[in-house]
Amino acid sequence: ASSRSQPCSTSFPQHSQQLKHVARLAPAPCRWNSGLPVNIGVLFVPQQEAWVVERMGKFHRILEPGLNFLIPFLDRIRYVQSLKEIVINVPEQSTVTLDNVTLQIDGVLYLRVMDPYKASYGVEDPEYAVTQLAQTTMRSEIGKLSLDRVFRERESLNASIVDAINQASDCWGIRCLRYEIKDIHVPPRVKESMQMQVEAERRKRATVLESEGTRESAINVAEGQKQAQILASEAEKAEQINKAAGREANAMLVKARAKAEAIQLLAAALAQQHGNAAASLSVAEQYVNAFSKIAKDSNTVLLPANTGDVTNMVAQALGIYTTLTKPQAVKTQDEMPSAHEGSHSPATEMLKAEQGSSS
Repeated sequence: ASSRSQPCSTSFPQHSQQLKHVARLAPAPCRWNSGLPVNIGVLFVPQQEAWVVERMGKFHRILEPGLNFLIPFLDRIRYVQSLKEIVINVPEQSTVTLDNVTLQIDGVLYLRVMDPYKASYGVEDPEYAVTQLAQTTMRSEIGKLSLDRVFRERESLNASIVDAINQASDCWGIRCLRYEIKDIHVPPRVKESMQMQVEAERRKRATVLESEGTRESAINVAEGQKQAQILASEAEKAEQINKAAGREANAMLVKARAKAEAIQLLAAALAQQHGNAAASLSVAEQYVNAFSKIAKDSNTVLLPANTGDVTNMVAQALGIYTTLTKPQAVKTQDEMPSAHEGSHSPATEMLKAEQGSSS
């Protein structure tokens, strides 16, 4: 029964012109002219099929799968509708995109009969009608898109075609489940241009990536040099600080020790006999030498009021020394005669001798 109920219009997309001619000549729909079951009174309807029965030329009922009884000669099986999902190849057609590029597109249409009554009496050839609707809708939708968007928006394009078919085929008792574009053929020259565009885009990306790599490399090198200089300067600074701390500390310690030893030696020498006289002589010599260097380093000179009285100058120097060594000056005050009394100490005699020689 299933082999006999196969419609003759399943090959219609490949022979549309022949089927149109046959449909115009035949009094009944072409797809039901052959293969219809014969009413013998007792019929077995296969699963997923619906047999439309007419009684005396008027719709009577739809036979369900299983055992059914009909009245011979009065009841006639007029249509056999398959309730399975039907796959229809949409023929290749020429379409024009928004940017005036001619494309050759074909597709696949998936249908299912939802209402056998509407599918039998609502339209003469449901499959042919749906196929033509799919082609016109495809041309209309592709005309709204540019060539690049046609390749990117195939999903939305399929969904738009399905919605358009379902809106029109609701009264036909057929529902479009999905539509898929199989192949999109582009003209050879446009294909070559697209290939050149792809190659140019690839070269552009390679150039951009190479430039970004060069920039990142230069930045990394500069950052490395900066960090190296910072670390080197910090290391040098730490080294100088360590060296300065060590050297200066050692130098200060050595100077302090040498000064301490010199002070100890000086104190020991002053403690000996005639040590104060020797110290007085040394102070006087330094005082006189200091005056001899006046006006050598600067043009500004500060002189005491009695510069001609060398003895008084020496006495002032000795007075400074005596003030600094006050404890020892108390002990030696009786031994050293005053400079105003005209005493002739060894130190004053030596100073006068030097003064006479210099004059």
